[in-house]
Amino acid sequence: MPKIIHAADFHLDSAFGGLPVEKARERRRESRELVDRLTGLVRTEGAEVVLLAGDLFDGQRVFPETLERLKAALAAMGCPVFIAPGNHDPYSPHSPYAAPDWPENVHIFRSEAMESMLLPDLDCVVHGAAFTSAERTASPLAGFSVPRDHRTHLLCLHGDVGKPASQYAPLSREQLSACGAHYAALGHVHQCSGVQRDGGTLWAYPGCPEGRGFDELGDKGVLVGTVDPEETQLHFVPLCRRRYWILEANVTDASPQEALEAVLPESAVHDICRVIFTGELDGPGLDLPALESACRDRCYALELRDHTRPARSLWDRAGEDTLRGLFLREMRSRYDAAPSEEARGELAQAVRFGLAALDGRDLG
Repeated sequence: MPKIIHAADFHLDSAFGGLPVEKARERRRESRELVDRLTGLVRTEGAEVVLLAGDLFDGQRVFPETLERLKAALAAMGCPVFIAPGNHDPYSPHSPYAAPDWPENVHIFRSEAMESMLLPDLDCVVHGAAFTSAERTASPLAGFSVPRDHRTHLLCLHGDVGKPASQYAPLSREQLSACGAHYAALGHVHQCSGVQRDGGTLWAYPGCPEGRGFDELGDKGVLVGTVDPEETQLHFVPLCRRRYWILEANVTDASPQEALEAVLPESAVHDICRVIFTGELDGPGLDLPALESACRDRCYALELRDHTRPARSLWDRAGEDTLRGLFLREMRSRYDAAPSEEARGELAQAVRFGLAALDGRDLG
């Protein structure tokens, strides 16, 4: 009954292009600390096997300090560590994985063919394969099955479950069921899947351990637990330093600043937040730069978006036989026929600028 830690998709040395330059640089430095936090978790949990299911690096170009820190952290784990290179960090003679000085406790799968490694002290076998290029259209589980014996059989793979046309090692649920493994530790999907079952095979994606954008929200981490032919118990453990949040601030019954401050969580000082303003807004549109400046210290990074709609009172003068009335009638017709919220938002902003021009006001 080996105790394992299953992690994937670290994407070390990511650009963090959505952040200001200095914060992006800081986030790259912080992302290297992930491997040290993982080492601490291995020791705290007493893990006996670590399965790293690909995309540890964001690309083939890796900063030397990143590689050295990763090697040192893996060596300090003091237990067998298995790496299955993924589509972002495929194995090749020129990849970081080809270096000769990886720690002795680390085994890197280097072939697209399935390879099996026996851990006799744990009565366990780890099976895995690698990406050797950025794409892999053939399934690594095609025709593969584990021996029917008393040992615990683990898979460590980077692949795409349930997408037969995927270019990233498609894995079918039928193949997972037929392979006979007790647990498949997978990488590629950045959202934790929870533990799934197909036949006698349990499998999961842990998700990425640190979010890098607003498509990777909330807590991120790894899976920890025991795997046994009779019973498998795995749970999610957060490992991230910062989180991404998308929040909604309704301005219908509050000032924009009050609405913004009300939705920011206490943890926002450490996190990256996108706040979307909604509701009805009377008069000029939101002054997003001023709002961001007022609340900048409440978040590690803050992005604001205006999805408000014009208050009903804004259209009150549409019936006038004036240039203002003509303008409002035309814009109301377009607003009502708009195909999306984004289009309505653009039209609402156009109405506000148009009325400001008619009144001789400056909206900036």
